[in-house]
Amino acid sequence: MDLLRSNLSRVRIPEPTNRIYKQECCVSFETPRSEGGLFVDMTTFLAFGKDYVGWNYEKTGNPVYLHIKQTRKVVPEDRPLKKPTLLAIGVEGGFDNTEPEYEENHNIVILPDYVTLPFPSVELPEKVRLAVDAIIMAEGAERKEQLAAWIAADKKQVSAYAMSLPQIDNGVVIPPSRWKCAKCDKKDNLWLNLTDGMILCGRKNWDGTGGNNHAIEHYKETSYPLAVKLGTITADLEAADVFSYPEDDSVVDPLLAQHLAFFGIDFSALQKTEMTTAERELDQNTNYDWNRIQESGQDVEPIFGPGYTGLVNLGNSCYMAATMQVVFSTQSFNSRFYINQSLKMAFEMAPADPTVDLNMQLTKLAHGMLSGKYSVPALENDDKANAITSTSNKQEGIPPRMFKAVIAASHPEFSSMRQQDALEFFLHFLDQVERVNGGKPALDPSRSFKFGIEERILCPSGKVGFNRRLDYILSLNIPLHEASNKEELEAFSKLKAEKTSEGKDLSSDEIVRPRVPLEACLANFSAPEEIQDYYSTALKAKTTALKIAGLTSFPDYLVLHMRKFVLEEGWVPKKLDVYIDVPDVIDISYMRSKGLQPGEELLPDDVPEAEVESNMPLANEDIVSQLVSMGFNYLHCQKAAINSSNAGVEEAMNWLLSHMDDPDIDAPVSQGAHGNEVMDQLKVDTLLSFGFQEEIARKALKASGGDIEKATDWIFNNPDASVSSDMETSTSSSKPAPDDTELPDGGGKYKLFGIVSHMGTSTHCGHYVAHILKDGRWAIFNDSKVAVSVNLPKDMGYLYFFERLDS
Repeated sequence: MDLLRSNLSRVRIPEPTNRIYKQECCVSFETPRSEGGLFVDMTTFLAFGKDYVGWNYEKTGNPVYLHIKQTRKVVPEDRPLKKPTLLAIGVEGGFDNTEPEYEENHNIVILPDYVTLPFPSVELPEKVRLAVDAIIMAEGAERKEQLAAWIAADKKQVSAYAMSLPQIDNGVVIPPSRWKCAKCDKKDNLWLNLTDGMILCGRKNWDGTGGNNHAIEHYKETSYPLAVKLGTITADLEAADVFSYPEDDSVVDPLLAQHLAFFGIDFSALQKTEMTTAERELDQNTNYDWNRIQESGQDVEPIFGPGYTGLVNLGNSCYMAATMQVVFSTQSFNSRFYINQSLKMAFEMAPADPTVDLNMQLTKLAHGMLSGKYSVPALENDDKANAITSTSNKQEGIPPRMFKAVIAASHPEFSSMRQQDALEFFLHFLDQVERVNGGKPALDPSRSFKFGIEERILCPSGKVGFNRRLDYILSLNIPLHEASNKEELEAFSKLKAEKTSEGKDLSSDEIVRPRVPLEACLANFSAPEEIQDYYSTALKAKTTALKIAGLTSFPDYLVLHMRKFVLEEGWVPKKLDVYIDVPDVIDISYMRSKGLQPGEELLPDDVPEAEVESNMPLANEDIVSQLVSMGFNYLHCQKAAINSSNAGVEEAMNWLLSHMDDPDIDAPVSQGAHGNEVMDQLKVDTLLSFGFQEEIARKALKASGGDIEKATDWIFNNPDASVSSDMETSTSSSKPAPDDTELPDGGGKYKLFGIVSHMGTSTHCGHYVAHILKDGRWAIFNDSKVAVSVNLPKDMGYLYFFERLDS
């Protein structure tokens, strides 16, 4: 006890604002349930496993720790199970029905000799008792972030269309039961449009269940915004499932009673017969076996050991899990964060709080995934014997919470519980890895994915220009006209027309999808493309030029992104229902660009005055006019809008007030830093993943000051936008090209080793899984489930990962 009293100055009573870690070690995936329990530093409130707490003592000198050990309780056989009503864990109504109960014990431990004092004890100093009580009662930092994200995601908003919803008096009266879709025979999953009273079936799910899309098709035809799901309407109107098509979400309709009464519906007399959208999502999350879906119902053999550790789904985090499994299957990331960097080395280099250090958390994740320490059969409770036994059909996996928090710090969407685009995450991840290794290219594993792209522009004058950039992915359009099964598609088209005329639906076995060879997608990328209205600085006039794309270097790992999401007429996103025939080995040697050839002459640098004008940054006139109305100078207002990226009146005013005394404030608006700004390739790639052309994406980003959301709006509002002006500025012979001289390079032969597949109508919904070639066999990585692949969906990939073969 005297030893503890002599160290009281190193004990802090946590404040409400302090982040307290007590559920997971900062440098490993040890928890209070691990054999050695968890040690909470009573100075910093960081947690460490038994094998790592000594490192913290050596680094900080902090000697006093709260030791937390949880032991599994024996569960009574007759304990009733609760069905969750909220898509969350550990909150009222959330997932708790399968979580075993644990008994928690606490001790005070003083390092370096691990002197142990029991808690609770009246003999302990009051400061220690208060500090421990505060730690025990506090919500852990890990759980706080998780619950906040779930609750925020689950809360429904009032629809913007509810208060002024038009309703058509067409004499429709809705009966209290026996409903049926007006366009097919569906009698469940029915939605009542609150404008015209049409009863139509819901969307068809990606797994073949659900409706026939008649309700959403009706919205596209009429633009009537709100629908309520029949069977969810009861006296408790707040529980009714109202969906807003333009807002693409479940919403609250404050006038639902009035809207229902318009069609003669007495909600107080109705009984619940259908699950709401949220309940159906809960049901799928609770009961759905994603492995069975992705592997066509096959029973798969689980795999355990080094390199076969699953990642726990933190809530729609499958996009991250699938991507990271493939990334850490590469030699570059394996060497950087596992083979060549120990956990202790990363911890010693980390700042005071290792939970916010990307290098530390990547090393932690790498050791967790690759060591095999956590890839063991999960423990389950044997109800008959009421004992804990080992099972061989699954593993618990590791939860990448701290890694997700760090990588999402600069990207708010990734910190949410919403589904995200795996491509966007992959690019963001590599960008962050490159930043953290800035100035140390030898340590940067992201360089193994990077390569150069060169667009060669041939002018009718015989002179050439070049547009060069660096990239991490090769994004490929899918030329449906190159399908290899055209005869089958023609026959299917006739069958579909016959079935439609007869009012019958096609069975899943009858559907024929286009099969496009990957070689056709690659050839399409490097095929010559005409550029209309191209301004030639050699001819001093607009003409038609020829553009050919190629690679200036071949990376160690080549990632191919299949652009399965395209825009239909009216700018409506659509996922291409297509198969890609992918060989195990590809040769892209023919795609290497040749640069300037002997005897060729570069296009001259001069750009016409009109083109310079066209590339000048433009001010948002709405912002300018509002500032002018406040009494500011028009030119000053233009500059304020441009230099604040047209973000808004307040941002422009803040810029203006802080730059009133600039010596060039009265100089005319000219092409400055904004006009010459190097385009953020990550933002360009994000727009490319939406299906937009690259030149259009670059022009939109330039016009919107680099804001992706505003760039998307700009594209939608300028469907006839020309891409010529952007291309015209890329022909300068003196323009500095991206430096690709130190990038990895080699032969053009590659072997397929990884696939990230996506199921769903959008990259922001559905599910992602990874398939990886390891130890001579393909394995499926489906969140925490890892197994031998028996039905490899090689033709369904969204991202394909290839490794360069040694020449």
